[in-house]
Amino acid sequence: MDSTVSDRFDTSRFEASRNRLASLAYRLLGSASDAEDAVQDAFLRWQAADRERIDVPEAWLTKVVTNLCLDRLRSAQARHERAAGAWLPEPLLEGDPMLGPADTFEQRESVSLAVLALMERLSPVERAVYVLREAFSYSHAEMAAILDITESASQQHVHRARTRVAAERRRGGEADPASARRVVEEFLAAAASGRTERLVALLTDDVMALSDGAGLAKRLLQYKTPEQVASHVRAGFKPTPAKRRLAGGSPTFHFAWVNGCPAVLAVLDHRVVGAVAFEVRDGKVASLRGIAAAGRLARLNEAWRQHEPDAPVIAAW
Repeated sequence: MDSTVSDRFDTSRFEASRNRLASLAYRLLGSASDAEDAVQDAFLRWQAADRERIDVPEAWLTKVVTNLCLDRLRSAQARHERAAGAWLPEPLLEGDPMLGPADTFEQRESVSLAVLALMERLSPVERAVYVLREAFSYSHAEMAAILDITESASQQHVHRARTRVAAERRRGGEADPASARRVVEEFLAAAASGRTERLVALLTDDVMALSDGAGLAKRLLQYKTPEQVASHVRAGFKPTPAKRRLAGGSPTFHFAWVNGCPAVLAVLDHRVVGAVAFEVRDGKVASLRGIAAAGRLARLNEAWRQHEPDAPVIAAW
């Protein structure tokens, strides 16, 4: 085969795997931009490799991307950023191919913001086996080959990862999409109107809220009681001239689905300036995650510009 034709063929083989590799990297890193960098690094390694000696390209690429992500998770910079308490997973709009497989409950849950955040408590290897097993159904033999460990070690890592995630995860089953939307829209209406008592009534007793402080806080802001969360949400959604100046205008608020969860997006001049993702359990809000740092909304914004949104839930703020 002519070398130019061969290169085009090999590039096509890589591109056929790109979305799957990006989905794997995103689940491991929680950042779309870091995932894209890892996949691009894998492409450069693919180009430099002796491809005739690669028997199963998909397996080779999976191993390369996984280990590139593990290197990033172990880096001093990543450890510092995550330990500093200013880290939240990057939200992705429904339909983004980087969200990857969503056929099973385990696959959908593994990309939720709640589980991506919980995986921060796992070691890099535990995180890798959890993602490879839960989201991509790899066998222990396959994971052992990817991570250069024994099958027994793979089994132990999976057991520990599942146990640690389950110990922290407050499950209530998957919420019906229509009822979840109703809860979120009612919650937003109560927040905008100042009905604090109604906000408290819409929260579970063990509710938790995290926020990056409109992208300005050095550490995550965390609230753990219904009263604290209601007060924070009411203050956050209450329109003021100062907030309008900070945002650059008066945003509209749209309902959307982000990482499989109901969400509210603040949109100004067709640009998402903030996102709040909700977890709904038993007809109430169990958690909220507010993200407004521009760097964490870049990919969501790209998708939003190509999206046909529903009418805003709040058109004038």
